[in-house]
Amino acid sequence: MMLIDVAPMVMNQVVRTLMFLLHFFFSVNALRTLPADPCDPTAQRDPRTLRSDQVTVLINGYSESRIPLLLSLATAYAGSPLVSSVLVLWGNPSTPVQTIDRLAQNLSVSSLGAAPISLVRQPSNSLNARFLSRPFSIGTQAVLICDDDVEVDHRSFGFAFKIWGSNRDRLIGFFVRSHDLDLSRKEWIYTVHPDKYSIMLTKFMILKTEYLFKYSCGGGATMVEARRIVDRMRNCEDILMNFVVAEETNAGPILVRAEKARDYGDPRNDGGDERRGSMEEGVKEVGLSSRRGAHRKRRGECIREFHKVMGRVPLRYGYGKVVNSVGEQGLCEKGGQLVFCDQ
Repeated sequence: MMLIDVAPMVMNQVVRTLMFLLHFFFSVNALRTLPADPCDPTAQRDPRTLRSDQVTVLINGYSESRIPLLLSLATAYAGSPLVSSVLVLWGNPSTPVQTIDRLAQNLSVSSLGAAPISLVRQPSNSLNARFLSRPFSIGTQAVLICDDDVEVDHRSFGFAFKIWGSNRDRLIGFFVRSHDLDLSRKEWIYTVHPDKYSIMLTKFMILKTEYLFKYSCGGGATMVEARRIVDRMRNCEDILMNFVVAEETNAGPILVRAEKARDYGDPRNDGGDERRGSMEEGVKEVGLSSRRGAHRKRRGECIREFHKVMGRVPLRYGYGKVVNSVGEQGLCEKGGQLVFCDQ
């Protein structure tokens, strides 16, 4: 008579069952969709019931070539005590279901023991969707809107959130541009000024959660037409959000100095980062703003179109940059060179 040790067989069956349950749990909890009507006023939460000591991170995702960097960024944000949750907003409807499922599972596994990470399939590829109201997913008074190719150090992130806490009606971030009036052509343009700014970019933008509802659901027919401009241009949702906030506050954004804000999608990158390797090359190739001249021209056209629809340009300039520490201001001669005296 042959004796069979059934303990290993039972154990293997238990392990397989647990793995199936974990897979099912991660798939269900990591992949989310929006409620039927995100603009339903009865579904909106009272801002006073939302947490003020943490922020919800909304990372825009579209290109499969950026997924490795996206995973790294989402995991880093989820590990911060300042973060309540991370929502990866996937806006590419042509991405295979298998890729979406695998990404959702990887994001869930990455968030174990930290803030939860969820993958949200956007209802369309509209850039307006990154500003949709999400009352069932956002439990904080502030949201961080960011791209999937910008890496910010924890200290700078915390400092920016601290500045938002003292300026809750303003847009806070690290990347800015400006509008201006070209007097020779008598038209609005999109540009960069060395000493002033009026547009906070969504590379990294902290704002009040209520502004999501104002952007997506408020403003009546005027905002409906403005959002159509964004869809037609496939650009400029960040400029429109700056219009919305400036109209509300009559004030410009606040630029904060970052100690380290690496923009992997900037076409001015010339490589040399062995840690990212070929992944960085893929990131640079897919950015909307990689063609600088045409990009600026197109965004200038957006400003002009918004002006036509709204009847005015509410953008306001900000000046200077908020820094985390002042440091030494005097220069001393050391080793034949003038350096800050505390160096």
